[in-house]
Amino acid sequence: MSTSTLTTLREAAGRIDARTPAHRDRAVDGLRALALLAVPTGHWLLGGFTLDADGGLHNASPLSAFGGLAPASWVLQMLGIFFLVGGYASALSYGRREGSTGAWLKGRIVRLGRPVLGVTAVWALAAPVLYAAGVPEATLRTGATLVVQPLWFVGVYVVVTALTPYCVRAARRLGGWAAAPLLASVAVVDFLRYGPLADSVPSWLALVNILPGWLFAYQLGVSWGEGRLGRRGGRLLLAGGALLFAALLVVFHYPASVVGVPGAVRTNSHPPSLLVLALAAAQSGAAILLRDRLAKLLARPALWAPVVVVNLCAMTILCWHQTAMLAAAVPGSFAGAVAGLTTAPDSLGWIAARVAWMPVFAVLLVGIARYARRFEGPPREGRGAPVVRRAVAGVLAAGFAVFALGLA
Repeated sequence: MSTSTLTTLREAAGRIDARTPAHRDRAVDGLRALALLAVPTGHWLLGGFTLDADGGLHNASPLSAFGGLAPASWVLQMLGIFFLVGGYASALSYGRREGSTGAWLKGRIVRLGRPVLGVTAVWALAAPVLYAAGVPEATLRTGATLVVQPLWFVGVYVVVTALTPYCVRAARRLGGWAAAPLLASVAVVDFLRYGPLADSVPSWLALVNILPGWLFAYQLGVSWGEGRLGRRGGRLLLAGGALLFAALLVVFHYPASVVGVPGAVRTNSHPPSLLVLALAAAQSGAAILLRDRLAKLLARPALWAPVVVVNLCAMTILCWHQTAMLAAAVPGSFAGAVAGLTTAPDSLGWIAARVAWMPVFAVLLVGIARYARRFEGPPREGRGAPVVRRAVAGVLAAGFAVFALGLA
């Protein structure tokens, strides 16, 4: 990198640092950026493809062949941190609101919904074009599944955000212990579906874990934002979460991976099991304890500037990172077996090749983000056009969802 480029980057970082309000919580923004970047990193590293005889791509995972990679999921699955900082930020935002609770909630939902409508509407338009260009239907269905896969998070996040007023009340009354009933609820459901009564328990009971499972870390974040969860609580969460995590693995034989493994009989994700909450507790405790150190690190402009950029593109990263991987894999499928891209993820060579592909995916995501970032901005008003655009986008998004879910 040339000296002039480095100088330009330093100057840009200095400007971003100078424009940052003094009251901005850099540590929390840093944690959010870290959790955000873990999403594409995890999906790109732990998600692979196989190629069928007709050239169609199908999902595969190296975790099926390499159980030893499971600990990587403990690091890359950082949704606990994301919900923690989400609860923290929501508590502060809710406390500063000037209008009604409904208006506050509407504003937050709009910021989440527009990027989702954007990516699904674009894919709804692109899918027929790609099919006409010769992309197999199997590839399009695989791609649609991957695009929709991370978007479940947005729906869950909207629901827990709507519960913020109740979370605030619980935090003010119980502090960090407000999250304990959520942990207990998941434990009871896990006992029923995995314990001695498992054969008589209906499979749908697992769905009960969805809300308390993800609300757990969000409630911790609200308690943290309300000043009711400090370093003492952080130490308890770190130690208790780590001990519970170890006990569930060693004593109760929970699956080691905290993300789904194709073909596995039991899974810790979708819906979250008690193991996921134990990991979230330990991660949350570590985040609370490291907050001051992280804030000092991010006082440096060179480290703070990337955090700002990532946070400004949060929904773009979440919604479009799978598209970036597909932008390499789909053309690669026409070339046949491409190591780390279209070959089965069942060898150490695949892992090395996939790591080499990661910078390519990142560059493609940056290129896509230049155009997709507009969906994160405020809607442009103008003589009825926004209403029409939203209606069309909604219809396209619904059609794409039907296709992605295999209903058409």
